[in-house]
Amino acid sequence: MTPPNTTSPETSSEDATARPPKSRLKFARLRAALVASAVGARSAPFLVILFALVHCVLWTGILVNLKASQDIHMDVAEAYGWGQKFLMGYGKHPPLAGWIAGVWFQLFPVRDWSTYALAMATVSIGLVLCWHIARCVVDRRRAFFVLVMLALYPLFNFKGFKFNPDLLQLVTLPLLVLAYLKAFKKRSLISGIGLGLAAVAAVMTKYWVLTMIGAIGLAALIDPHRMKFLRSTAPWAAFATFVAGITPHLMWLAGVGFVPLFYAGETYALGSRAAALHRVIAYVEHNAVLIAVPLVLAALALAVVRPWRGLRFITGSWRGGPNPAVSRVGARQVWIIQSIVAIGPLIGALGLSVFIKTDWGISLFFLVPLAVVAIPQLRLRGAALFNITAIWLVVTVVTLLTSPLILSGEIAANDNKLAAYSARSELARTLTNHWHKRFGTRWEIVAGPMNASQHMVFYSPDHPRAFMPLQPWGSGLTSIDDLKHYGFIAVWEESDPLGADFTKWVKEIAPDAQFLVMTTRRYIHNQPGPAITWHVHVAPPQTNQPAGEAPPQKTQPSGEAPPK
Repeated sequence: MTPPNTTSPETSSEDATARPPKSRLKFARLRAALVASAVGARSAPFLVILFALVHCVLWTGILVNLKASQDIHMDVAEAYGWGQKFLMGYGKHPPLAGWIAGVWFQLFPVRDWSTYALAMATVSIGLVLCWHIARCVVDRRRAFFVLVMLALYPLFNFKGFKFNPDLLQLVTLPLLVLAYLKAFKKRSLISGIGLGLAAVAAVMTKYWVLTMIGAIGLAALIDPHRMKFLRSTAPWAAFATFVAGITPHLMWLAGVGFVPLFYAGETYALGSRAAALHRVIAYVEHNAVLIAVPLVLAALALAVVRPWRGLRFITGSWRGGPNPAVSRVGARQVWIIQSIVAIGPLIGALGLSVFIKTDWGISLFFLVPLAVVAIPQLRLRGAALFNITAIWLVVTVVTLLTSPLILSGEIAANDNKLAAYSARSELARTLTNHWHKRFGTRWEIVAGPMNASQHMVFYSPDHPRAFMPLQPWGSGLTSIDDLKHYGFIAVWEESDPLGADFTKWVKEIAPDAQFLVMTTRRYIHNQPGPAITWHVHVAPPQTNQPAGEAPPQKTQPSGEAPPK
C-alpha cells in the first residue's frame, strides 16, 4: 500500500497551457503557490499543521462569540470534574477524556474560552491525523483536499464546541485507522505494537469505539491480501499490546461490577422495533445532513474551475483509466471500513431494539470525504484545491465577523427563553458565597443531577467534586462517607421530575440540612433570560479534623476562579 506518487499529474491541457490575463496574474500565482505547497514533500506537512492551527484559532474565536451568553455544556463541565482526580474510569465512561481535561486545565485557566479552545484543539489534531490517513491512500493534492473538506464538516467546527468522549474520538479513531493502515502495509512488529497502543487509546476514550475496531478487523479479513497480514507479526503484536495495555482498565471494570456496560444496556434499551426504527431514521437524517455539507461544498469546488467563466459541468471532473494518484489497496480498505461503520450500527440498533443517539455518529463518518476523493475516476485539478480552500476561508471569516450578529439574532428569535441561557454560573458563585459565609471553609462537594451539579463544579471558585445520587454508577471522585464528613450542597431545578426523590435522598443522608429556594436570571443584551428556580439543601460539615481524600486548598475569593 505504497503512498501514491505525488508527481503524477491530474491536470488537463487547459491547466497546463492556459495563461491567465495580466489582471488575474496575482490570482494565478496565489493559486499556484497554494498547490505547490500542498503537494511539496517538505512544504505539505508544514502547510497542514499551519492550516490546523489557523482553523483552531479562528473557530475558537467564533465559538467564544457565539456562546458568549451561555454557560458551557454540562459534558464539558463533567470532563473538567473528572480531571480533578486521575482514575482508571469515571462511572459510565473510560478515563481518557478526564485525563486530557485534567492536563489541559493545569495549563490553561478555568474559563469558558479555554473549553472551546480545548474542543477546537481536539478536532484540529484530528484534521492532521486524517491528512496522514489520506496520505496512505492518495497523493498530497487529494490529501489536502480531504483535509479542507473535513474542516468544512460541521463536527470539525461549530458542532464540535463541546469537549467530551464523543469529540475525543475524532482524535483516537483516526489514530486507530492510521495505525491499522500502517500495520497492514508494513506488517512489522513495531507497526503492530503501534496498532495495539492506538486500540488501547480508542477504548479508553469510549466503549463505542468497539464498532470501529470491529470494522477494522472485518476489513483485514475481507481484503484479498489478508493472509500476508495475518501471517506477519503485526496483528499478533497488536493483540498482545492491546491486552497488556487494557488490562488495568479491565481490572477497574471488574472492581466496579462492570457498571458502565450495564448502564449502556439499561439506558438505551427500547421496548419495540418500531421505536428503534424511529431512532434509526433520526440518526440517519441527522448525520446525512452533516456529512452533506462538505460533500456539496466539495462538488462546488470541483465544478468551479474558472470563477470568471462560470460553472463547469461536474461531469468534467470524471474520467476513466488508471490513476496513479490513488492507491487501490488503501482505497479498498477505507471503503470497507466506512461502509461497515455506516451500516453496522443501524443493523445492530434494529436487531437489538436499541436507542441509537445521533451523537454516536460523530466519530463514524470522518472517512467519507476520503472515500469519495479516493475514487480513481475522479480527476482533481489544482483549481479545485484552491477553490475548496477559498470556500473554507470565506465561510470561516464571514462566520467570525458575523458571529455577534448571529448571537443577537438567536437571542431575538428565541426570546431569551432557551435553557442554554439559564444562569448556572451565577448560581455557582452565589452558593460558594453562602457556604463561605456560613462555614468559612472550602466547599468540597456538590450533589444533584448532572445538569445542575456539573456547572457548580466548573464555575464555583472552589470547584467542588460532584456526587450524583439516584444513579447506579458513581464517578469515583467522592463517596457517601465524604458527603457526611465534609458536608455538601445539593441542588436541582424546581421543575426536575426527580425532585421529590432527591429531597428524600437528602433527608436520609443529612436530615439537618438547610433548605433554600433560589431563583437566578441572566440579562442578555439588556433583556431578561429565563428565570430558573432551584431547590438547594445545605448540609454542614463535621467539625472534627478532615480525614478524607480531598486535597487541602486555600479558599479563594468568590468572585473569581482560583488561578492555575
